[in-house]
Amino acid sequence: MNRTIKDATGKRFHYDSHDQLRTHLEDFMAAYNFARRLKTLSGLTPYDYVCKVWTPESDRFIVNPIHQMPGLNT
Repeated sequence: MNRTIKDATGKRFHYDSHDQLRTHLEDFMAAYNFARRLKTLSGLTPYDYVCKVWTPESDRFIVNPIHQMPGLNT
């Protein structure tokens, strides 16, 4: 995952400030976790996979992952 982040941000773009990098990292992580479908997760996004595991095994989680979904207030 670290290589994926590094390749998608620091190696491809030049940032004039840490704030620009931070903003791009936040946007990249949101897109990766909520939109990118991964072959290793059987075509699910990381968020979809966590929700799928949470349903039968909710005692393993501290926070309900459904409350982490980006929406109108994010």
